[in-house]
Amino acid sequence: MTIASDSVRGTSLAQAEADVSSARWVVATLTALAAFAITAFAPGVLNDGDTYWHITAGQWMLQHHAILTADPFSYTAAGTPWHAQEWLSEVLMALVYGVGGWSAVLLLSATAAASAAGVFAFHLARRLASTALLLAIVVSLACMAPSLLARPHLLALPMLALWTAGLVAARSEGRAPSWWLLPVMTVWANLHGGFMLGLALAGALGLEAAIESKDRRIEQLRGWILFGLAATLAATITPHGVDGLIFPFRLMGMGGLAYIGEWQSTSFATLQPLEIAILLALFVFATRGAKLPPVRFAIALLFLHLALQHARHQIVFAIVVPLLLADSLGEAFRGVGAMRLPDTIRKQTIATIALVSILMLGSLRMTVQTTRVDSAVSPITALAHVPPDLARQPVLNAYAFGGYLIFNGVRPFIDSRADLYGDKFLDTYAAIIRPDKSVLDATLKKYGIRWTILEPESPANALLDAMPSWRRVYADRFAVVHEAY
Repeated sequence: MTIASDSVRGTSLAQAEADVSSARWVVATLTALAAFAITAFAPGVLNDGDTYWHITAGQWMLQHHAILTADPFSYTAAGTPWHAQEWLSEVLMALVYGVGGWSAVLLLSATAAASAAGVFAFHLARRLASTALLLAIVVSLACMAPSLLARPHLLALPMLALWTAGLVAARSEGRAPSWWLLPVMTVWANLHGGFMLGLALAGALGLEAAIESKDRRIEQLRGWILFGLAATLAATITPHGVDGLIFPFRLMGMGGLAYIGEWQSTSFATLQPLEIAILLALFVFATRGAKLPPVRFAIALLFLHLALQHARHQIVFAIVVPLLLADSLGEAFRGVGAMRLPDTIRKQTIATIALVSILMLGSLRMTVQTTRVDSAVSPITALAHVPPDLARQPVLNAYAFGGYLIFNGVRPFIDSRADLYGDKFLDTYAAIIRPDKSVLDATLKKYGIRWTILEPESPANALLDAMPSWRRVYADRFAVVHEAY
C-alpha cells in the first residue's frame, strides 16, 4: 500500500512538473510572438538615423571583404582611424537589406526582439507565478519599447538575455556558469559593445557567490574566476582583439556624449514605463516581504543607475534586473497563481504553433513593403531638392541627418559616430547649433561649406538667413536647406 501511494505521488509530481514545463513554453512562445509582431510592424523601429550608416558600413565591408579601420564616409574626419566595433551587426543588416529592403531589416529586428523576449520570459517563468509573471513581462517589454530600433544593440539583445539567464541560473543552483555561455560572449562582442556589461555582471555575481557560499567559498571563487577569465578571453575573439575591451571605456569617458539624446538622463516629465517598474518593485518588496541579498541589491541598483543616467540603458535594465530579482520575487509570491496546463499541450505542439505563426507574420511583413517617408532622421524631400553638383560640396548638416546623408552617398559634416569625431569636434558642433555666430562663421570658412541641411527649429537657420552670401533654397517641416552664393 505504501509503495503504491509513493508511486502515485511520484507520478503526480512528475505530471505537475510536466505541466509547469509546458506552461513555461506557452509563456515564452506567446511573449516571443507578441514581441515579433509588435517589432515587425512598428514603423518607429526604423526611426533612427544610425540605421542608415550601419547598413552603409556593412555594405562597404561586404564590397571590400574587409573590416573598416578608417572613416570612408565623412569629409571632416576622412581617413581618421575608426574601428567598426559592431561589424557583425552591420554586415547582417546590410545582407538583409540587400535581400529584402526595409521590410527585411524590420524582420531581422523583430527576430532579435522575439528571441530576447522569449528567452527572458522562459527563464523568468522558472520562478514567478502567473500573475506576477504576466505583470513582470508586460512592464519589462514596456521599458524595452523605446529602444526597439533597427540598430546593433537590438541584434545583441538575445545575447544579453541568454547571458544573464545563464549567470542567474548558475547562482540559483550554487555552481559556476556553464562554459557553453562563452560562445554567447564571443558573438555578443562582435555584435555590440554592450558585452562589457555582461563581463561586469559575471564579476559581480561571482563576488556574490564567494560571499554567500561560506562552506564552499574557495570552490565557488575558483569556478567563477576561471569562467570570468575565459569569458574575457572569449570577448577578445574579434577583429579588434584587446582593443575591443578598451573601446567601451573610451566611449563612456567622452564628455561630448552629453549632447546626444540617448546618452542623456531619462526624463520623467511624463509617466515612463521605467517609473512604473520602479514603483511596482518598491510596492512588492514593501508588502510581500521579499528579501534580496546585499550584493544582488547592489547590482540591481547599479543597473537602475545606468538606466536613469542614460536613456539607452533602459532596455538593459528591462532584461537584467527582472532576472536578477526573480528568485526573491518567486519566494514572495510562492503558491500564488501557479501555472498549470492540460497534459495534452506538448512542447512539440507549442513549437509548431510558434513556427507557423512566425512564418505567417514574416511572410506578411515581406509582402507589405516598407517605404521610407520624410521624418526627423530622413530629410528625403529636402535632399532631393539639392542639385547633385552641390551635394558633392562640403555640407553643414544636422546631427540626426548624418546617417541619411551617408546612406545616400553624401559626405556629412557630422554623424552619430561620436567616438570618431571626439569631444573637441562635438563641442564645436554644439557651439554652431546653439548658435555662436563667430564659431559658425569660422567653421563655414575653415571647411569651405557650400550648403547646409538643418532641422527647422535650429537657431543657426536664422543666422544663415541674415547672411548676405547665403540663401534659403528649400524648407519643410523636417529640414531647411541653405546654399552659399
